[in-house]
Amino acid sequence: DPFDDVREHIRAGLIEGSVPSIAVAVAKDGKVIWEEGFGWADRERRIPASEHTMYSLASISKPITATGLMTLVQARKVRLDAPANDYLGNAKLRARVGSALDGTVRRLADHTSGLPLHYQFFYADESAVVPSMDETILRYGNLVTAPGEKFNYSNLGYGVLDHIMARVSGLTYAEFMRREVFIPLGLTRTSVGVGAGLEQYTATRYSTEGQPLPFYDFDHPGASAVFSSAHDLVRFGLLHLKTLQRDQRAILTDAAIDEMQRLPAGGNGDGYGLGFFIDDRSGVRVVSHNGGMPGVATTLRLFPESKLAIAVLSNSDSRLPRSTAERIAQILLPQIKPIAGKWPEPKPFTAPPDLLGVWRGVLETYAKNVPLELRFMKDGDVHASVGGEHVLLVNDATFTDGQFAGVIEARLGTPDADRLGTRVSFSLKLRGDVLNGGATVQRDANSRRERGALTHWVELRRLPELVGR
Repeated sequence: DPFDDVREHIRAGLIEGSVPSIAVAVAKDGKVIWEEGFGWADRERRIPASEHTMYSLASISKPITATGLMTLVQARKVRLDAPANDYLGNAKLRARVGSALDGTVRRLADHTSGLPLHYQFFYADESAVVPSMDETILRYGNLVTAPGEKFNYSNLGYGVLDHIMARVSGLTYAEFMRREVFIPLGLTRTSVGVGAGLEQYTATRYSTEGQPLPFYDFDHPGASAVFSSAHDLVRFGLLHLKTLQRDQRAILTDAAIDEMQRLPAGGNGDGYGLGFFIDDRSGVRVVSHNGGMPGVATTLRLFPESKLAIAVLSNSDSRLPRSTAERIAQILLPQIKPIAGKWPEPKPFTAPPDLLGVWRGVLETYAKNVPLELRFMKDGDVHASVGGEHVLLVNDATFTDGQFAGVIEARLGTPDADRLGTRVSFSLKLRGDVLNGGATVQRDANSRRERGALTHWVELRRLPELVGR
């Protein structure tokens, strides 16, 4: 059996990484050639994992959501290149740079709309509740870079897309996906959230310490909320390989599938289409997506020219699904070279002349504007003052392609931000004498539970005096 070595890799990985379970499915030329589960879907109840166990998919929800979106595009109910605001109600996206008219549906789907990093987890054992999408848009729907200016991976963009799909179809996002995607494709163990009657088939999510996590939800279901089995997910992949099985209905035309796998103008062979990452590996085109969040690690890899689909799912945040998918790919496509390389060592930060000095302005939250000051020193230090409080040292400072990044520890004073933590990451674009972009609040080192990332608009102006040592 060509997959015996992969089985040994999985079994060893389950033990060495204390991973509860993993499920694998592989399809070639329209046929499922291997599917199997390993370990426990639920350790406490001793329920073994199988290829039909439903796992939380995390970000593999995005290509599934994008597939549903394209059914509306085909039906001419949504136009990809229309402003997203055309399909929204009173809560609309706000362009802080550029024009909201350029924040199109397509740019939401390929992460170039200007929406920033955003995710929120709402745990069943905590009091915080999921806000409406209108409320999320009103608080965080800021295009912090000009639409089309750069790639910003944003869960919020896919939350807005699922909201648009619900508004246009007149159905809930979950019901629309069930009717228009899951049923026609024969995906009986796939649902948005845990569908009614499917609870017994769903794997428990476990923390890295091996403890069951309480159920959690999102304010961006289109980005993160789909559950599926390895068997169903690889069959979903068959749609995008144009090799559907007899019990599946083609819900997208070949042209629509090609559109999803096409890179935006100016792409160099690697990038993001509509819901999929597009890569070139040793001359082989790979259409893929990974998923990761508390208690979840997933990967889906499609090789269109070889008609090959690989799905690997786990109920723990682990590297095992990716390494397993890589081994399977190299068995079936030996021309693909292994992924190699190390992250480059960070270089000491030195502020360029255009940054030196004092920059003063505000960090905007939905509740209030917080005064913010950054001081770029000649010796490479960067100091920050938030809300007029004591001066903080900015850590991990970098300046690349006109973009300043750095990290501080601070509280912004809103219930949303303070629920998450105190780590504030800046991503600010230098535009002459203006420095603007996002400040993202995330979990600090002392937080045991991941609750999200919320990005706020920042705009600073340079004062005439220079500061240095």
